[in-house]
Amino acid sequence: MITLYGIPNCDSVRKARTWLTEQGVDFVFHDFKKQGVPTELLPGWVKAVGLDKLINRKGPTWRKLEAAVQASVVDAASATAVIQANSSVIKRPLVVWEDGRVTVGFDSEDFIARVRS
Repeated sequence: MITLYGIPNCDSVRKARTWLTEQGVDFVFHDFKKQGVPTELLPGWVKAVGLDKLINRKGPTWRKLEAAVQASVVDAASATAVIQANSSVIKRPLVVWEDGRVTVGFDSEDFIARVRS
């Protein structure tokens, strides 16, 4: 089963959910705001996509963090602490595909390739 992680009011998450639904692809939506971030999965996500890709350093949540907090994110452990306190710093949508691969962001061409594989 495909799991799409994010927050429902995020434009990229809405686009991804709409795209998957229109393609008839079954998926589960995990709402970070209601269900929290599954911290046991964070190390795997960091390993799969890298810390720089997982953390959205351009988003408003990141920009609102104190400089000291931003500077403290240097590895998976420190990122986990910041993510637990601010789930919106995760780049969205984060998708765990049926084959276990992890992607972040929405790109219809990438989604097409993943759904067809």
